[in-house]
Order: sequence, then C-alpha cells, then structure tokens
Amino acid sequence: MSKCSICSNKIPELFLEKLKGTIIKKAGSSKQYPVCFECQKKFTTKEEMVKNLG
Repeated sequence: MSKCSICSNKIPELFLEKLKGTIIKKAGSSKQYPVCFECQKKFTTKEEMVKNLG
C-alpha cells in the first residue's frame, strides 16, 4: 500500500493493485505522486494538489 503525498494516509488498493485515488506529476519532473480520494475532494485542480504536496 502506498501513502498519499499530501496527507500521508494509506491509500487502499482496488483490483490488480490499482490505487483508489490518482497519480500526479509536477511539471518538468518524471516523479509520480499518489494522491488519495479524500485529498482529491479537497483540492479539485491539479495545480492545488501540486501546491500542497508534502
């Protein structure tokens, strides 16, 4: 199980190890940041999520 990059909570996995959330990238970077479903509700745009990465 992976952790959310914003709130550090564990992200549950669905069938075939898919995350119940999303993965975002910073502009110009190849590193991926998992984000949980609850943080997706709080921060609706990608820019807000990238700004709040921990």
